[in-house]
Amino acid sequence: MSAAFSRAVDLSSLAGPAAAPAGPAGNGARHAAPDTGRHRAAAPDAAADPNAPLTVIDATETSFQADVIDRSMTTPVVIDFWADWCQPCKTLSPTLENLAAEGGGSWVLVKVDVDANPRLSQALQIQSIPTVMAVIKGQLMEGFQGAIGEAEARQFIAAVLQAGGVEPGAGPAGEAGPPIDPRLEAADDQMAAGDLTAAKALYEQVLVDLPNDPVAKSGIAQADLLLRIDGVDLAAAVSDADAAPDDVAAQTLAADSELVQGEAPAAFARLIRAVRRTAGDDRDAARKHLLKLFEVASPDDPAVAKARRDLASALF
Repeated sequence: MSAAFSRAVDLSSLAGPAAAPAGPAGNGARHAAPDTGRHRAAAPDAAADPNAPLTVIDATETSFQADVIDRSMTTPVVIDFWADWCQPCKTLSPTLENLAAEGGGSWVLVKVDVDANPRLSQALQIQSIPTVMAVIKGQLMEGFQGAIGEAEARQFIAAVLQAGGVEPGAGPAGEAGPPIDPRLEAADDQMAAGDLTAAKALYEQVLVDLPNDPVAKSGIAQADLLLRIDGVDLAAAVSDADAAPDDVAAQTLAADSELVQGEAPAAFARLIRAVRRTAGDDRDAARKHLLKLFEVASPDDPAVAKARRDLASALF
């Protein structure tokens, strides 16, 4: 189980061919055009250096495939949804741009103007701005809404790098990266040692200071899961639930048991069946439990994306 990010969404529906203006030889080398104004270097004086790491991109609906999905396969991408009229955006965007430059290419900030790109805003269900998300290896990870301070933004970027397998503290050129909160490292150590209560307490301390920290949220979800199944006969929990399909408490315990045994698709499908079969408080309990399990699953697990779609179908 990963303590990096909580939720993943399949971006394949947005992965269309990018529109590329033809170059002198008709090769459509969009990224090679020096005058597009979309790609920014790491620092103002780095524009003359062809080897300067790319840190900020102004993306569009037609360039989303190349700028976000394709790029995320090798480099973590953070998306900043903004608009010119949005005052909080004018506070947050410079902070993210500065952190991107500081990262030296270890991650890339992609800026999306929601007014100019309504299809992206609708597809990704952007309800308010600023909204910030991350994309790692083609999977969209939930981030945060609203302007946050630099300290909290650094924690978010640190979580993105951790989820993307990038060593925190150094970019490709050896530049200093966002620091990891030592409480998160201590909590991970406690989890590894089996002291779930101590680990959860440390994660909760982080959330007091950084309410949107995704690593802490995921860590708490994992600790809660392991505490729930402590002493449970996992096989018996599954068989008991199979014999009582309308017992939501039995279904949630069985789903927990399946998830800790690495059977995420079965766990998610079980709770979605419970949502379909029940109503009222029971249905809401099954739905909320499923959302908790999404926070535990690995961020690149395709079962999460499928389960989210299935849950939406079951609810509506």
